[in-house]
Amino acid sequence: MPDRRNGSARLVEVHDLAVRFVSRDATVHAVNGVSFAVRAGEVLCILGESGSGKSVTLRALMRLLPRQARIEGRVRIDGEDVLAMPARRLRELRGGLVSMIFQEPMTALDPVYTVGQQIGEALRRHTGMTRAAARERALELLELVRIPSPERRLDAYPHELSGGLRQRAMIAMALSCNPRLLLADEPTTALDATVQVQVLILLRRLQRELGMGMIFVTHDLGVAAEIADTIAVMYAGRIVESGPVAAVLGAPAHPYTQGLLASTVHGQPRDREIDAIPGSPPDMRRLPRGCSFAPRCAQRLPACHID
Repeated sequence: MPDRRNGSARLVEVHDLAVRFVSRDATVHAVNGVSFAVRAGEVLCILGESGSGKSVTLRALMRLLPRQARIEGRVRIDGEDVLAMPARRLRELRGGLVSMIFQEPMTALDPVYTVGQQIGEALRRHTGMTRAAARERALELLELVRIPSPERRLDAYPHELSGGLRQRAMIAMALSCNPRLLLADEPTTALDATVQVQVLILLRRLQRELGMGMIFVTHDLGVAAEIADTIAVMYAGRIVESGPVAAVLGAPAHPYTQGLLASTVHGQPRDREIDAIPGSPPDMRRLPRGCSFAPRCAQRLPACHID
């Protein structure tokens, strides 16, 4: 796997992570030997098609997977072994040291509580604030993420907000306990293009101002180019290429990354024919030997089919 980044102090270290979903009928090998590191203040973007394993990887970092998931490998956040962590410490980690922004805030936010109540509950649970202090801090957070009329929005229910405002409220909640690491699972996918750009600019600004590390999952090359310092390209549960954003997108080394760039429509003339990658991703229950991209690759060699 080509990797062109320099080492430094690491906030996150993931080594040989594997996630399998086991059922009576089959075993799905969702993540297969993934390794990466994130430094404090760095944004890593995990880029790949739907079903590549990027969201499963992100959720494995906080052990937010169903019971049938089997997680192997090593995950260390701020020096702590997450996979060996007892349940009580794991609860402290979630929403404290590490926070997560989900793809669809309408399902992540509780519909029967106001935005202010939900942010306040997170603050009280993790910091022991009084109800009044938590409400005041929640108002500050809504102002931080630039929600208009924050005093009024504090008492609004999720369904009373637009998609963009719901996502901003979700970001405010994620930042409520000053996390060192922010996990973002395709947080702009459900938004229209204009709001998407606004949320990306907001996230990047807050990440820099607060000095957080961030792992951002997306299938969109344009989003990755906008927000990332480094990129890890995933295909069929494996990272096939990683490095600084300019290096990976400017001179991709792996044929899959080259195919993604060739198939994008960003900045291309309207009459240009899209160079789609031929074929389909492999069945994650029966992965091919060697490089999983080899069956679709025009550059494949005999060595590509060897483990």
